[in-house]
Amino acid sequence: MALPDPDDACDAEDVAATSCALDRFSETADVRSLIASLPEIYPDGTATESAMERFVAIMDRYQEQPHLLDPHLEWMVNMLLELNRSEKTPAPAVHLGCKFLYVISKVRGYKVFMRLFPHEVSDVQPVLDLLCEQDPNDVTTWQTRYVLLLWLSMTCLIPFDLSRLDGDLSREPIMDRIFTVAKSYLKVGDKCRDAASVLVSKFVTRPDVKQKRLGDFLDWSLTTITLTSDLTMQGTFLLDGILQSLAQLFKRGKRDDVLQYAPTVMKCLDQRQLSENKQAVLRKLGVKLVQRLGLTFLKPRLAKWRYQRGSRSLTLNLSQSQSSKPVEALTPAEDTEVEDEAYDIPEEVENVIEQLLIGLKDKETTVRWSAAKGIGRVTGRLPKELADEVVGSVLDCFSFHETVNAWHGGCLALAELGRRGLLLPSRLFDVVPLIVKALTYDEKRGTCSVGSDVRDAACYVCWAFARAYEPNELKPFVTRIASAIVITAVFDRDINCRKAASVSGTFPHGIDILTAADYFAVANLNNCYLSISVYIAGFPEYTRPMIDHLVTMKINHWAGAIRDLAAKALHNLTAKDPDYMSATVLPQLLPKATAKDLHTRHGAILACAEITHALSKLSAENTDTLYIALQFISILCLDDICVCSDCVCVCLIADWQWLIDDTLKSLHMFSSSTSQDIRGAAVSALATLCEEYYQSQPGVADIQMQDFLVNQYTDMLTSTEVLTRASAALALGSLPKFIINNKLQQILAALQLTCRITPKDVTFVEARRDAATAIAQVCKSAGVCARGSPDCVLCAGNVGGVYTVLLDCMDDYTTDSRGDVGAGVRAAALSSLMEVTLLVAGTSPELLSPDMIQRTMCCATQQAAEKIDRFRAHAGAVLLQLLHSREPAVPHIPQKEELLSIFPPERAGYLDWKAASQAFPHITQLLRLQCYQYHALLGLTVSVGGLTESTVRHSSQSLFEYLKGIQHDEGALVQFGDTLLRIFRDHLHNDRVSVPLLKMLDQMLANNSFALFAAKDNHPFCVDLLALCKEEIKKSRDILKLQSCIAVFCGMIQFPGDIRKTVLLQLFILLGHSFPVIRKAAASQLYETLLTYDDVIDPAVLDDVMTLLSDTNWESGLETVRTYRNQLCDWLELPRPKLLAKSPVQ
Repeated sequence: MALPDPDDACDAEDVAATSCALDRFSETADVRSLIASLPEIYPDGTATESAMERFVAIMDRYQEQPHLLDPHLEWMVNMLLELNRSEKTPAPAVHLGCKFLYVISKVRGYKVFMRLFPHEVSDVQPVLDLLCEQDPNDVTTWQTRYVLLLWLSMTCLIPFDLSRLDGDLSREPIMDRIFTVAKSYLKVGDKCRDAASVLVSKFVTRPDVKQKRLGDFLDWSLTTITLTSDLTMQGTFLLDGILQSLAQLFKRGKRDDVLQYAPTVMKCLDQRQLSENKQAVLRKLGVKLVQRLGLTFLKPRLAKWRYQRGSRSLTLNLSQSQSSKPVEALTPAEDTEVEDEAYDIPEEVENVIEQLLIGLKDKETTVRWSAAKGIGRVTGRLPKELADEVVGSVLDCFSFHETVNAWHGGCLALAELGRRGLLLPSRLFDVVPLIVKALTYDEKRGTCSVGSDVRDAACYVCWAFARAYEPNELKPFVTRIASAIVITAVFDRDINCRKAASVSGTFPHGIDILTAADYFAVANLNNCYLSISVYIAGFPEYTRPMIDHLVTMKINHWAGAIRDLAAKALHNLTAKDPDYMSATVLPQLLPKATAKDLHTRHGAILACAEITHALSKLSAENTDTLYIALQFISILCLDDICVCSDCVCVCLIADWQWLIDDTLKSLHMFSSSTSQDIRGAAVSALATLCEEYYQSQPGVADIQMQDFLVNQYTDMLTSTEVLTRASAALALGSLPKFIINNKLQQILAALQLTCRITPKDVTFVEARRDAATAIAQVCKSAGVCARGSPDCVLCAGNVGGVYTVLLDCMDDYTTDSRGDVGAGVRAAALSSLMEVTLLVAGTSPELLSPDMIQRTMCCATQQAAEKIDRFRAHAGAVLLQLLHSREPAVPHIPQKEELLSIFPPERAGYLDWKAASQAFPHITQLLRLQCYQYHALLGLTVSVGGLTESTVRHSSQSLFEYLKGIQHDEGALVQFGDTLLRIFRDHLHNDRVSVPLLKMLDQMLANNSFALFAAKDNHPFCVDLLALCKEEIKKSRDILKLQSCIAVFCGMIQFPGDIRKTVLLQLFILLGHSFPVIRKAAASQLYETLLTYDDVIDPAVLDDVMTLLSDTNWESGLETVRTYRNQLCDWLELPRPKLLAKSPVQ
């Protein structure tokens, strides 16, 4: 019973409040005005679209309660039909009116909607003419054709011979016209095909038409089914339309009229073998037609042997409920007196039932659902003995040799049989065990499982049984069914199954349980396992079944999260029945902890840990059970494969220290995702173990264990395995204060050494990252005291070294095949800097020097300006945390007032650092602050010269806005230029910075950002920039760097003086470069630059220079292009470049 998921845009309470809140149709005035305005607004496309959207929004509110529209349907339909019936109405208005009509039919359903059409004799001809005028291929007016087909199907019901309407003998008879139109729309690809099938079924079953056309139509249909290929889209549409028509025809036609054709149609379907067709819609229609044929073969009769609860009449039920006489169900024994005479069952019925049973196992839900309804309908017309055989065949679907589809189809069929009273109470002894199994059906397929639809359908069966049988009939099965439903409602992995089970039946303590486990409460899986289960287990009927289900079905589940929740649930349920847990459950779990299946072993170990922990908290009398369980777990953990289990058991034993150490040393044997979880669990267990067992007295460490732990983990920091180093660092960070006491210097020295980059271990990024994190953890554990001992607390003697190593980590830009892996080290170091700074500021702020704080703030500024979104967001958060912190307040923040004006505290929560459009406008404001200008510009350099389009666009836009504001401030522009040159000078031959810097310079020069320098010959900025560019590309063979430098050289042509000649000479040198792509790029960009700055070359030779640059093939031989290059030098009176002679080999 698939139920709607309320976890959408609105919360559960809103859904509950609005789902059945409507009690009437309240938009009468709005709808009247909308419909009345259609003749005026139809030429205006905007007004038409707005009216349509408004009407759809109104009608959609009543999708779940369409009956509220019934009192208003007639006037709405009549108003809209007036447009169609008027000859003066233009075609666009007709189409618009039909679109409104279609919306009504969609919400209310076509069966109710089409009854409102006028079906007088005078309507037949106009509707048919209007339909014939339509273009079946016009995709914009299909609603018109759909409405007209439904209308025509109603006009076909007039009780007059259609031949009487043929007044004009020159025209084709109306019967033939309708027949032709109906057949033509059976092959279209839109909704009109459905309406055409309705038209065919009503038209062909007319008394006057069936005599002339029924046989012809069936012959045409069967021939088409036989010859049409379903491999084409058009063929599929045609088969769909014909099958729909036949199903509707055998549904609406009189049995005496269509019975003679049923065997022929059945034979055609057998030959076509629709059950093996690849199209799900054709298989569904095939099943639908087969069941209609089956009902045609059987006489219309209501099985007298069926089980009846009460009366089918509501009035009779109410009158009986008011009387003192109880309502008794009709039992099979009472049925013997009223059983009809036996009659022969046609042979075709066996084939029909076989086809429906095959449909129950189809891979598509819609096919199985149609087959289940067919089983119910056909069985209702069979004698009792044959019906029981059908029930037995349905029960065969529940074999474990069958697929999940068969189980699902079988559940749907049982629900239909039970709902119709065709499943007699005597069969419940066979059915209930199967349904209980179906409620827990779960089959693993690869990395996921299947069976949620089976469990959902099993809930539907329970829902149907609860309403189909008297309570005394279900009394023997109430306990099993109730336990199974409650378990599904609480412990099922699929949210739809939990919701379906929560509304599926009546069971003991049902009101109390449904109050706690209602439709919306079971949406949260954690809440189900950890809260609702505890409440329900308070009722004795459910306690042990819930425990048994967790032990047998959930601790070995393929999903790790389910195993974890199951173990935690067992922990919570232990208090409800501790004796059962210790005497029965633990002995069951311990053998499973040695099972070969990894999932079973893992879940069993977790469950043992959780149960023994709960028992230890309940009573000291459980020490025997606790000791046995822990002893067993200790043995299990000697197996390497058990390392993957989470070390979360609080009940600890001495052997676990070895387990933790071995785990930390063996992490390289596991995948990265798994090893991270294992390491976290092991480190957490180490901290707990130390607190519980390694104190000789409160607050004083066991000296032997202290030396052992510190020496072991500091030695592991020199391991050749990166994960071993990282694990050792985190282990040191998790040590409690009493272990760190008198060992702080040793620990910090080892961690600081791990943080430093050496040629030998440059790739040990994870170790440096975790060491940086561990430094802050150790400092927080040790505490701060300005005059304390450097070996015990963070003090003046060691705080400088901590800041030095963390600030050095901010320069870790290690890259490998994964990209900028050093970003993790920088993020960890920045977090540690923030934590240590706030720690020291809150206790001994005098330890913080202005230089420490300035460098920390500058590093945060640089990272907040760089290109990786998530690290930019992290750095921005750290920057604002340090700036806005009041308790404690961070001292010595340089230019704090200016920073607060840029980042006011009240707006800090609205700044999204991940969004480049929000972050960079704030970052560029830091360029005004001298203290932060260098680092802000360094970070911006990487972003502006990067590759990500959005980052480049927003960062460059913000940078140029700043430069535009200082164009007339020579001092600010000179300072900016000096900072830019200092960055270039500090990062020469560092491609991470130099290449983006050249790209950024190209954009600056193209935007005339240094126009103020162009007013002076040989400006120092230009001279220094040229020298740095020459040095950067000296002996370089990096194509990207050379191309970027060419762009910068071309941009520098705008600067006057001798520097211009030097720049041109550099470009001419690149015109003779050994790489053809560089020569071509230099010629192309120089040509474009000279078009822009046409005053830099003597007009007498300008045309020759431009012609030579554009016409020369600069990718030809090196000697040839150098000849042309030398010609350019001669025209511009520049010295020809000369090759440097190679020094002789000594």
